[in-house]
Parts: sequence; structure tokens; C-alpha cells
Amino acid sequence: MDDSERDSSRMRVPFSGGGGAQGLSGRLIFLFGVLLSVSAFTGWYTGEGEGTTVSVLGWHAGTIGKIVFFLGLLAVLLVVLREVGVDLPAALPESLVAIAIGSVATILVLVRLISIPDTFFFASRGIGIWISLVCAVGIILAGLLEASEEL
Repeated sequence: MDDSERDSSRMRVPFSGGGGAQGLSGRLIFLFGVLLSVSAFTGWYTGEGEGTTVSVLGWHAGTIGKIVFFLGLLAVLLVVLREVGVDLPAALPESLVAIAIGSVATILVLVRLISIPDTFFFASRGIGIWISLVCAVGIILAGLLEASEEL
């Protein structure tokens, strides 16, 4: 077998992750990352005005909404980099990075869930903030699934 045949036999199938739970965890991190980013553009707060319904997007809810968007993109980037062959240092496992991303996103979403900004006094919590919370927790769980496979 020459070098070109060996190189072609080592090519990876996108999002396979080596099969098993690690492939599933990579797909889940990717999916929840995309959904977390998209959820920053959904209605985090909604309220009734005079004959109209007002919805405040997560992106417009302050800096936290923007950070949640970029954390979702970071989770997607983590999976994409792994799929193109860029590996993190051995001292920093990908599962730990995913758990950290999900934890920070969960804390930030919980802050916005508990404390509605004063400028939106008329509004209550919308469906978008709940989607953000589920996605952030989903990234944590997918990272834990990946960590269990690494052990």
C-alpha cells in the first residue's frame, strides 16, 4: 500500500466522530450550538401593549444576548474544527471546552431569566429564552456524554 492509499484510508467522514457516543455528542454539540445562536434572535420577552404585542429579541436584551449568540457559534466552531482535523491540546479536552461553553451560556441565560431588564417592565418571559436555556443545558449534557466516552 503506497502513501496515497494510506492517506485516503484515513480520511474521516464528516461528523462521524469515530462512531459511538462521541459521534453523537459531536452532532449534539453542533445542533445545540446552532440552536443557541439562533435563539438569540427569538423573543426573549413578550408583552401586550395597547392593541399590539411587543417582543424583545435576545439580541436586543443587552450584552448578555450577544454573548449567548457568540457562545453558540463557539460551540459550532469547536465541532467544525475537530471535523477538519484541528485538535486541541491534550491538556484541554474538547469535552471540557463544551461543558465550559454550556455552563457560561446557562448562567447568562439564567441571569436574564431571573432578572428582566428594567427597560422591559411591560414584558414577561417569551419562548426564546426557554429555548436558549434548553440549548445551553444541552451543550453541557453533550459535553458530559463526550467526556464519558473519553474515559
